[in-house]
Amino acid sequence: MSSPIRARPIAPAPARLYDSHQVNADNSITFRLDAPNAQRVDLVTDIDATMLPLTKSDEGLWSVTTSPLSPALYAYAFSVDGVDQADPRNPWLKPNLLSNASMVLVPGTPAQPWELVAVPHGTVHSHVYSTAFVEGLPANQSRYVVYTPADYSSQAKTQYPVLYLLHGWSDWETSWTQIGQAHLIFDALIASGKAKPMVVVMPLGYGQMRFVQSGFGVWQDPTAVAENVRRFQEALLSEIMPQVEAGYNVRGDREGHALAGTSMGGLESLLIGLSHTDQFAWIGGFSSALTHFDSLRGPALPPGLNTRSAGLRLLWIACGTEDPLLASNQRSIAWLELQGLPVTAVETPGGHIWPVWRDNLVQFAPLLFQETRG
Repeated sequence: MSSPIRARPIAPAPARLYDSHQVNADNSITFRLDAPNAQRVDLVTDIDATMLPLTKSDEGLWSVTTSPLSPALYAYAFSVDGVDQADPRNPWLKPNLLSNASMVLVPGTPAQPWELVAVPHGTVHSHVYSTAFVEGLPANQSRYVVYTPADYSSQAKTQYPVLYLLHGWSDWETSWTQIGQAHLIFDALIASGKAKPMVVVMPLGYGQMRFVQSGFGVWQDPTAVAENVRRFQEALLSEIMPQVEAGYNVRGDREGHALAGTSMGGLESLLIGLSHTDQFAWIGGFSSALTHFDSLRGPALPPGLNTRSAGLRLLWIACGTEDPLLASNQRSIAWLELQGLPVTAVETPGGHIWPVWRDNLVQFAPLLFQETRG
């Protein structure tokens, strides 16, 4: 009897080796994606507001090269036949509650503050706590992140000032470190003497989780916006700040407190900060979501708010010149100036994107806690 013929197993084709995000000598970036069955691939990025189409090679490798770029950390995704996806060959993800993208660094010479360099580094601490105010969290467990500078000591006689730094809509408490590289920015600014050593607290910035889970249309509902801010304000003032002041060697006076944020966090910072000037002397907003500021400021801000009653050391409001929120920021700044408040208004090139907000933080942080006790 003859032996049966056994088919030799067919080995899978080896994965194609290629560089999916190549930074070139002229600071352009070549993006590539292996998608032989795709009909169309586009690059979605915060480099440009428009998508860049990729070209397909005979082997099914898609590619596109950008123009030379300024040194920055950029986010991108591939749109494959209309469906966005992160770069499968890039482990550096840009986390988000609604979507994921990837990140790529165009380095600067000298290195930019958000780049990893050989300076004394601080420490990033994660905290979980039970909240009585934030709705929609599993087991009512909320979170915040704390950065302590390299020279931080729990036994130091001089307490550290505190910046409460808020994220934008669809982001979360780790966004300022994972995407904004805030810890590296503070390491660089403090090491160079440009910023004072400070503790930075980055909380989960929602009062109701359904505010982000409902989708972008929720921003058309001023009542929902106001309730989200109200509940987050309670969590910040009644839960997070007392825990930080009990657990860290930080100041508890208004001169030692700053509050700033981006987009949704900018709206929260302005409404909470201006309604609690007894607790915050330094306030900042980056590309703040001020579309409903006119309707929200009435119930939120105290009557007769002015320079004398506020006693602010800094009210710093920045927005990109290509940001859809620029007009609402300009209107809000004009109203605040009419109240006699000392607004420092800043407009920088760019849209509603992280490269703008990192640069905002680099400009804003050195202004904090200057010529104050401690």
